Amino acid sequence: MSDLGTRIRVYRGMRGMTVRALAGEAKASPSFISQLERGQTSASIGMLRRIASALGITVADLFNEDDEPAHRVVTRAERPELATGPGTRKFLISQRPLRTLEMYAGEFDPGSSTGDEPYTHGESQEIFLVLRGSLTLWLGPAGSAAAHPLGPGDSVEYRTSVPHRVVNDGDETAEVLWVISPPTPSAGEAAAGQAAAVEAEQS
Repeated sequence: MSDLGTRIRVYRGMRGMTVRALAGEAKASPSFISQLERGQTSASIGMLRRIASALGITVADLFNEDDEPAHRVVTRAERPELATGPGTRKFLISQRPLRTLEMYAGEFDPGSSTGDEPYTHGESQEIFLVLRGSLTLWLGPAGSAAAHPLGPGDSVEYRTSVPHRVVNDGDETAEVLWVISPPTPSAGEAAAGQAAAVEAEQS
């Protein structure tokens, strides 16, 4: 239990989450999370699942005592793909368990977008970089968002709490990167779930 608690505390620190924030995400009391991190109490499997989900990892990651590898190589063909809208593709670059940052690669066909409405996720720092093609990143609430036309090599940095939306209004497929630090709960949970699904299909 002491080792488990230590790993929970380490992952929480990597995510930049307070004890109270983790407790809220996991539907537990801050005192319980604090006692669990100190190895003074145990948790049910259901509770561990909620804690792992809030941290963007799996329950197995909480019990993994293997040393962190010096490096991890992921080929383009091995990148887990996340579910997205028509004409778009999004791939997880940073591998589970998500630690201090998360990175995604994306592709937008002409006329495609991240959706009709801008979205937010957590309160992190996000960098959006265009590798190929041209598109527009909208920042701000719907109806008053500012348009930022971007071409190859252009980037924008913003908080994930700011509503944002991406539209490919060019005539070729655009390729982009997202870098987010620390990982946001919603994005981290989706990435972990999708990666686990891909691993299950390949096993």
